[in-house]
Amino acid sequence: MKHLFTAVLGAILLTGAWAASAQTLPVLGTFAAGSTTVTVSALTTNLQVPWELVWGPDNFIWMTERGGRISRVNPTTGAVTPLTTLADVVTSSEGGLLGMALHPDFTTSPYVYVVYNYNDNGYKEKLVRLTYANGTLSQPLVLLGNIPATSTHSGSRLLILPDRTLLMTTGDAQQQPEAQNRASLNGKILRLNLDGTIPADNPVAGSPVYTLGHRNPQGLVRSPSGRLYSSEHGPNNDDELNLIEANRNYGWPTVEGLCNLSAEQAFCSANNVREPLSVWTPTLGVSGLAYYTSSAIPAWQGSLLMLSLKASRLTQLTLTAAGDAVAGPEQTFLTTFGRLRAICVSPQGRVYVGTSNQDGRATPGPTDDRILVLENLAFVPTATVAQKTMPLRLWPNPAQHSVTLQLPKALSRVATAELRDALGRLVYTTQMAVGTTTTTLPLTNLPAGIYSTQVATTDGHFVQRVVLEH
Repeated sequence: MKHLFTAVLGAILLTGAWAASAQTLPVLGTFAAGSTTVTVSALTTNLQVPWELVWGPDNFIWMTERGGRISRVNPTTGAVTPLTTLADVVTSSEGGLLGMALHPDFTTSPYVYVVYNYNDNGYKEKLVRLTYANGTLSQPLVLLGNIPATSTHSGSRLLILPDRTLLMTTGDAQQQPEAQNRASLNGKILRLNLDGTIPADNPVAGSPVYTLGHRNPQGLVRSPSGRLYSSEHGPNNDDELNLIEANRNYGWPTVEGLCNLSAEQAFCSANNVREPLSVWTPTLGVSGLAYYTSSAIPAWQGSLLMLSLKASRLTQLTLTAAGDAVAGPEQTFLTTFGRLRAICVSPQGRVYVGTSNQDGRATPGPTDDRILVLENLAFVPTATVAQKTMPLRLWPNPAQHSVTLQLPKALSRVATAELRDALGRLVYTTQMAVGTTTTTLPLTNLPAGIYSTQVATTDGHFVQRVVLEH
């Protein structure tokens, strides 16, 4: 544990240096996002179907590859450091090692959660917790297993929420009626505690089912406001972007996309169906999903970034202020690199994208698969700007449930308010609108301790410590 703490702390101390130094990676091209020139570089090459990319507390990228390998990737040099290769992972068409999430209290609970396919009297899927120590992952603990699977439609993304529960998407495993069967784990988004038990406040007591009626959700993300979004594969029509709400039905297989046919409308009315925010026909093969908050690429702030496999592109979906609808036409980028599956965003606003051209559905290039870096090379992160640092006004402090912060003057442009823990890890962000001076940060789901609040404006970098007591 001491080794891990030292590594994490050291990485955090180096974050400013990394942010200040320009990448010297092979540049593959540029594109415009609004008035910003975004440079695309190759971080690392010759990977085998990277399925998940997670920005870790050590400021490295943690990666799964479908064949079973889990690694840490240096975001500056691209060096790949393997942590383990899971021996019981069984790949079959779309199956293998899939989603991953890291425990939010990693320094004290160094757990890595992964979901993958395996054989046990048939092809199945399971959720496993691994323990990180001394540069390796070991001590596998099955939290949920024996989920029926096939070579397609396995999901599966993982997402840990601030309340320390875990969401897991599952596909219908080509057994379409199971998506509507609450007794089945297929075609669902499941919610578990981090020890594998079922939360007491789940929609149905004793059941891990959080939502139902899914075909094959392969993207899952939470916005700073707390809204949950999922991207989901349709059949030959109606790929979906869904707003995920507890205990809602998402219609499959009776409903494809919107409730716009007479039979669908009757089913939707009777079964609490939540229509998608967006649909795509022909289908894109939607996959990884991220929410972009950084000022590094201003045109993307407050947007979802969605990858697609079949359409081979990154799609920007601008959301309304409430986050409950897509506002305006979508923008597309990154159209010349083949199938795109995995995405994560660094605290400095760099976007990392994993290609999926070795997955049997494309003609791989000589260096596939790759992790691409999308960045604004002209952007200087706030931490390295020579600005005056001034205190915020906070109340109450110490706090228990929430803390309100106040700037000395109204904002002349949108700013991001951040809450970071004692190790510098971002635990909450929210956007402050032009003309505002105050915002409130929720603290209910955070452990007691010392945190810092930060807001960067044109007038300076405002920082203040807050003590959380329970």
